[in-house]
Amino acid sequence: MNNKRIPVAVPNFLGNEKKYVDDCMDTTWISSNGKYIKEFEDSFAKFLGSRNALSCSNGTVALHLPLIALGAGPGDEVLVPSFTYIATANAVAYCGAKPVLVDCLPDTWNIDPEDMRRKITSKTKGVIPVHLYGNPCDMDAVMAVAKEHGLFVVEDAAECHGATYKGRCAGTFGDMGTFSFFGNKIITTGEGGMIITDNDELAQKMRQLKGQGMDPNRRYWFTERGYNYRMTNIEAAIGLAQLERIEEHIANRRKVAGWYQEELAGMQDYLSFQAVTPHAESVWWMFSILLTEKSSVSRDALMEKLDGDGIETRPLFYPMHVMPVYADAAAACPVSEQVAASGMNLPTHAMLTREDVRYICGCIKKHIGAI
Repeated sequence: MNNKRIPVAVPNFLGNEKKYVDDCMDTTWISSNGKYIKEFEDSFAKFLGSRNALSCSNGTVALHLPLIALGAGPGDEVLVPSFTYIATANAVAYCGAKPVLVDCLPDTWNIDPEDMRRKITSKTKGVIPVHLYGNPCDMDAVMAVAKEHGLFVVEDAAECHGATYKGRCAGTFGDMGTFSFFGNKIITTGEGGMIITDNDELAQKMRQLKGQGMDPNRRYWFTERGYNYRMTNIEAAIGLAQLERIEEHIANRRKVAGWYQEELAGMQDYLSFQAVTPHAESVWWMFSILLTEKSSVSRDALMEKLDGDGIETRPLFYPMHVMPVYADAAAACPVSEQVAASGMNLPTHAMLTREDVRYICGCIKKHIGAI
């Protein structure tokens, strides 16, 4: 057994994080006002090539605000992949709209554009494609279906900071893109989220909504019911420091993914990897594998054995259509069910060494009967 524990995710604080947080403390600007909020927003917008970036308190509200601004409400349907984290569907439900669950593709695990098309009705108002595990969707296909049916597109890029499709950053194709800065993401603020859009009118509407609906030109005058969805200056300070080194964060994850691919090469009879969308560059938020029928153990048994070896893993997301809160037997997402049942996330973070990855892969090979 390995003497040390290898976690799935570890944040990387090797830049100006402490310096900027200390500045917040020293100047007493610790809440939702302060210079770091605007600096973080402006820098994030520049990094992605967007006109506007709006910080907010987490990745879920980063989805909720665009849906409100785009008018999603009772009687509307919004297409959402069944195979993703539940926040995507929850944000739709918060608006009183219905999340309609769409199957994934068997190779990339991203939303299936043809299943999108099949599930469009007269009530469908929009779609939220999710760039799953850092792998951009086929946005040409998604946008073509959306345009054909007049649907809005909000990209859930919570796991996909800096990934590209045909040279453009994920999150910049639809009406808006949303990001999470939870502790295990490419860059983190602890909690926190960001919305990007080139639409100035929508950006202004969301800025007002996230600050309780206060009129931007008249302090303490409220023209509509809003929310307290603001990011703190301390969180933005951490985020700015993280963003200053984002290319390094991304390069490290791609390096780790390359190590896994090298160490597990020739194992296609026993396992497969998430395929990268054509014309895309993944940021490998999580490196994940699917077990085949030739594996001598089940996914859950392998996770238990790896835990005994000091290796933390996680199952892939459960499809939403099989969980009680969104149970829908008619959703028909068989690919999502198959991928979820046989897949797992491996440790993926910048603190991993080549020796760590070699050890992890050696344990996998041993337990699945490949050696």
